Amino acid sequence: MDFIVSSFRSGGPFMYVILLVLISGIAIMVERTIFILGRNRIDTAAFMHRLLDFIQQKNIRSAVEFCSISNAALPKVLRAGLEEAGKSPAEIQNALELAALAEIPKLEKRTPYLATIANVSTLLGLLGTIFGLITSFEAVATADASMKATLLSGGISQAMNTTAFGLISAIPCMIAYSVLQEKTNELIDEINQNVARVYSKLILVKNNSKGK
Repeated sequence: MDFIVSSFRSGGPFMYVILLVLISGIAIMVERTIFILGRNRIDTAAFMHRLLDFIQQKNIRSAVEFCSISNAALPKVLRAGLEEAGKSPAEIQNALELAALAEIPKLEKRTPYLATIANVSTLLGLLGTIFGLITSFEAVATADASMKATLLSGGISQAMNTTAFGLISAIPCMIAYSVLQEKTNELIDEINQNVARVYSKLILVKNNSKGK
């Protein structure tokens, strides 16, 4: 622990800038993880099975109420279409598309910042190293010959701390970005697939009712 503290302090002012960037990244990671993997994670198979049963039974009111139980994106989108059940296919489709356009950006929100934060952390680390080396060489240029080796090695060690900390900040942000982006794409695919299933079911039930 003492080594970490001493390395941080010896890294200079860029260490504090990288720390602020890292804290921002952690905040985004936590918020996105809760939103995507918590709030929007449901048992899709069980949910769709029960919802399609309600539609098959022409119990649209219960289907709407069932969708209202969850705050996840998929039930919200499907509820918008169910509330237009009985209207024309175009109106049902428009309702589903508008709801999807409202919910999908919420899933994608802020996640791209993690990739940016990772790049910024790396660049800040390199910039800190360059400034540290410049300072070190300037100090060596005016130092006594007996002190040059000590000052140079100490300055390089200090400069490298910023690169190390920049990479330490960047790596978890990049991993989190990849994982969250993959999970977000999975949720969007689920929404698109199940919107099509519900739309087809609503139209089929409506046509069967007309045929009778």
